[in-house]
Amino acid sequence: MKFLEYDKICYWTEQREDTLLLRNMFTGQLAFSVGCTREGETVQVRLTNGELDSWLREECTAVSGTGTVH
Repeated sequence: MKFLEYDKICYWTEQREDTLLLRNMFTGQLAFSVGCTREGETVQVRLTNGELDSWLREECTAVSGTGTVH
């Protein structure tokens, strides 16, 4: 994802305490954002099976039309 999209996801996740649905472009996995690590440009995600993972900014994108999940 581009830096502006990454920045938006981090803002929504950390400042507004919302989660966004993301897709890993390499594996096809879906997950919800739970945090960001700005230094490493990663997004911490909760996979659909409940496990936590960390994805690089370059390997994920927001799923269009999903809005936010509370």
